[in-house]
Amino acid sequence: MLYELRVYRCVPGRLPALLKRFDTITLKLWEKHGIRQAGFWTTAIGESNQDLYYLLAWDSLADREQKWNRFISDPEWLSARAETEKDGQIVANVSNAILQPTSFSSVK
Repeated sequence: MLYELRVYRCVPGRLPALLKRFDTITLKLWEKHGIRQAGFWTTAIGESNQDLYYLLAWDSLADREQKWNRFISDPEWLSARAETEKDGQIVANVSNAILQPTSFSSVK
């Protein structure tokens, strides 16, 4: 099992739009493509309150490549993304890392 940590740094003031998009659109499309989320977080105390952190669970890198590529090319996603950004860009930048649990991790 691998985990992908993704951090979305929003354009100032646009975090609510990103949260709404995940809640009402993105998660349903992930379900359609078999993408499993392992949690979402915003910052209560820290450097920026305009960031969204989340983890995705993958069986392997091949699993990630197949499912993620299907999702990002899905016409329904492309249309929904464009519609949610008609008032302007939501995300300023994205960073991600593929994480592998250690032998002593409580999460495997």
